[in-house]
Amino acid sequence: MKVLNVNATLDPVFGGGTAERTVQMSRFLVRSGVECTVLSSDQGWSPARANALSGANVITFPCVWNRFYVPKVSFRLIRGLVARADVIHLMGHWTVLNALVYLFARRSKKPYVICPAGSLKIYGRSKWLKRIFNVLIGRRMVQHATRCIAVTADERQHFEMYDVVPDRVIVIPNGIDPAGYVTQDDAAFRTRYRLGDQPFILFMGRLNRIKGPDLLLRAFCELGQEFNRYHLVFAGPDEGLLPELRLLVSAHSIESRVHFLGYLGGDDKIRSYHAAELVAVPSRHEAMSIVVLEAGITGKPLLLTDQCGFDEIVRINGGCVVPASVESLKLGLMSMLSDSDRLKTMGRNLQQFVRERFDWKAIVNEYLTLYQKIVSDLK
Repeated sequence: MKVLNVNATLDPVFGGGTAERTVQMSRFLVRSGVECTVLSSDQGWSPARANALSGANVITFPCVWNRFYVPKVSFRLIRGLVARADVIHLMGHWTVLNALVYLFARRSKKPYVICPAGSLKIYGRSKWLKRIFNVLIGRRMVQHATRCIAVTADERQHFEMYDVVPDRVIVIPNGIDPAGYVTQDDAAFRTRYRLGDQPFILFMGRLNRIKGPDLLLRAFCELGQEFNRYHLVFAGPDEGLLPELRLLVSAHSIESRVHFLGYLGGDDKIRSYHAAELVAVPSRHEAMSIVVLEAGITGKPLLLTDQCGFDEIVRINGGCVVPASVESLKLGLMSMLSDSDRLKTMGRNLQQFVRERFDWKAIVNEYLTLYQKIVSDLK
């Protein structure tokens, strides 16, 4: 089987969960014997990414406008890639590359699936551009898909806004590769980032308003004196919010307890999870946070908002889910940090849950089953 995976960027820094999902899914498709081609822009492309995608045929177009991932494309090349594919998989939604591949797929009558991963709602920046995109092509791109993929059951309702009937939506969650998260915390890591030996709460993600780091920081600032031994660590690239966060830290005179590490990748990212006391995901909007899986596979409990599409961690006692507000996050932190034994139990529960439900070895089989059905139905 030949699969064409399309995503605007594979950038590990700013590409977020969609980029990571594309890389991991492609890796495991190759391991399953699929001939996988990945089409993207060259933004964030690196030898490390090339190594991660060893075995896949990766084609990158020069990115001429980084803000909107606009690539300098070859129509002839896209036409050829579409013609050779058995199934095309579009990642995300608001991208020029997706739109172009969609047009060639429709013209060639090739089956394609689309996985927006929570991006269908018009939210955040450039709302007027997104509305125009949907009018011109976005809605048709979703409506004409052979199958639509939601990463959580809650995301199904997003497709209803595009008039997609429920039986064309299938839920396939994000996955995790446990073998990639075995590196442990060590003294050298803490020394390198000046973290000392104090316990800390970890925020892993981009510093923008959608991810809610400001909510978490304000909640942290309001904790009582009994929690003064805890630190707060932000690990992620700035997308405009860092100056505001630093001002808030300065206003509360807690510079020694709040750390901005910038983007962490590779082993340092994994070490930060292992070193943390708990991981917080304070997002205002999220489909299914890969941070949840990364924290879980390293045995760390979670505090996350009810906007993250992962409320089931409460059922398995793997963490706490609260509304996306400063007060709710503060109460959640107080509740979890007050009982260290409970934190350890939550971490073990979440780790077991993630291992059983979200290992990429199992998740990729769901994709293969879907692709095989699509190809079979065309015969």
